[in-house]
Amino acid sequence: MTDAPGDAWGDTRARVEQAALDLFTLKGFEQVIIDDVAAAAGISRRTFFRYFATKADAVWGDFGTHVARLERLLADTDPAEPVLASVCAAYVEVNDYAEADLPLLRERMQLILTEPALLAHSQLRYADVDRVVAEHVARRTGTTPAALVPRLVAASTRAAATTAFQMWLADEGSSLTVQLHQTLDEMARGFPTLRP
Repeated sequence: MTDAPGDAWGDTRARVEQAALDLFTLKGFEQVIIDDVAAAAGISRRTFFRYFATKADAVWGDFGTHVARLERLLADTDPAEPVLASVCAAYVEVNDYAEADLPLLRERMQLILTEPALLAHSQLRYADVDRVVAEHVARRTGTTPAALVPRLVAASTRAAATTAFQMWLADEGSSLTVQLHQTLDEMARGFPTLRP
């Protein structure tokens, strides 16, 4: 099997991602081999590797573009805006998906946040997010990305965003944007609901 003539790169990539997510959801990530994904997508095994280096990469999709967009959003923030607020706003904006994209995102995030083999892989992906946020905070505070506050802001805002995704997955009727706002606002305001 090969790509059909005229198939655009993006169309084939999307087809492979969808096939992978569907199979992983149905059978479990560890039970599916790359040959299964290739067959379901109507491509060869060799073609699969033109799009993704590993099975895990098929779950994450084009995460590099997501990280690059977050980096651009942070770079474009108003210098007068408080640093933590700028990070929280960028997180909300970078995760503002079209309604039509939400079912695929739900399937993707359910796998990322629950499959043991993907949990370990996620640390590598999230390190890119942490780097981008820490660099932004360091620029704004005149420190280095390795300093305490940039690292703490990066880790805590990512944890808050992950919690928002978990809340959204647990309640199919909820809005991801609302969950992100609520979670990040709660953290940014120092957990006001805990105060007497």
